[in-house]
Amino acid sequence: MKKAFRKIHLWLSVPTGIIITLVCFSGAMLVFEKEITEAIKPELYFVKEAKGEPIPMQELMEKVEETLPDSVSISGVTVFADSTRTYQVSLTKPRRASIYVNQYTGEVTGRSERLPFFNTMFRLHRWLMGSSSGVGKLLTGICTLVLVFILITGILMWLNNRKKPLKASLAIHVTKGWGRFWHDLHVAGGIYTTIFLLAMALTGLTWSFSWYRNGFYACFGVESSEKGGTHGEGGNSRGEGRGSHAEGRGSHAEGRGSHAEGRGFHGGKRGEGRGEVRGGEFYHEGGYHEGGFHEGGYGFHRRSPYRHWDDVLNEVAKKNPGYRQITLKSEVAEVVPEGRLSMRATDKYSYDRRSGEITDVQLYSAGNKDTKVRSGVYMVHTGSWGGIITRILNFLAAFIGATLPLTGYWLWFRRKRAAIAHRQ
Repeated sequence: MKKAFRKIHLWLSVPTGIIITLVCFSGAMLVFEKEITEAIKPELYFVKEAKGEPIPMQELMEKVEETLPDSVSISGVTVFADSTRTYQVSLTKPRRASIYVNQYTGEVTGRSERLPFFNTMFRLHRWLMGSSSGVGKLLTGICTLVLVFILITGILMWLNNRKKPLKASLAIHVTKGWGRFWHDLHVAGGIYTTIFLLAMALTGLTWSFSWYRNGFYACFGVESSEKGGTHGEGGNSRGEGRGSHAEGRGSHAEGRGSHAEGRGFHGGKRGEGRGEVRGGEFYHEGGYHEGGFHEGGYGFHRRSPYRHWDDVLNEVAKKNPGYRQITLKSEVAEVVPEGRLSMRATDKYSYDRRSGEITDVQLYSAGNKDTKVRSGVYMVHTGSWGGIITRILNFLAAFIGATLPLTGYWLWFRRKRAAIAHRQ
């Protein structure tokens, strides 16, 4: 049995080792991407001086809107507990796009984008520098699946070859020559990191194969959601008006534009009138618009999508003193409370966008299983489930994991050379 495990371990490792090294190394490099990026570009993420009170949210968002292209609008904003951190404003497009704004001056400090090094590491980790639908993604998935069997056979080999005491078999000697060091790093290093590498591999495969993702989630009684959906609240294209709107607020074909949550020029016909939204206020000539008032042929009412964001922010902050961050979106606010280790473990507060009143609360601790399992997969894969300690352990495991195929090749070549010398 021991020989069978050794052969399986070897012949799975030889053809896939280099790719496993690349995937593990790039994964290790991504663990502290956020912290490193913020240290390199502090002017993007932090204000020079937190002086006075932040600009009211409606005024601030309208300032940001003025800097955006006609085809882009705001889908949300994230406010951090640290008053020196800039606000992160999410955009409807491109996918996952956001910019940072100084909340005290209204100045846009820059857009959120990966540093070139981390962009390379991400593409290497996910697709071997290929595309999201190319051969690189397939090879990454296959080699990750093979890694699971390599790790299992490695553990079985170690359990079946326990001639030394446990303490000696787990030691990594650094004073007995390079040969002994490479051997110990491969054997003991593999044992130390197996649990973490298995966790990363088994969760990482959910991004590689739909059949695996479906089966994985089914084990937890959760229905898999196929990838490829859009992020944010949908795009927003602007013609003469301020744009067409997502979430069922369609455009007016006969008019001169369309409105997004009350923003933009409205030329659709209601009687013989015309209408226009200016600074979040709607004016309608010669007719009545529901929700406004009519005076001398003119209607007026407030329609800014941001008019209650300050009220909602203050209410949610009051309910969560010491929060880490609050994200405001249309009709929902997501908060990461104090002490929550993962930024994905959010409590959600639904609100009426017409009045700003909180209408429903969904606590993460009492949330449905689907949300917990999906966020849990990401947290386990990145090591964020236990805060900085588990992230450090994930980094070390991935980094050592990148060395295992290399030390394995070295041990294999050494045995082959010794066998050739013995035959001679």
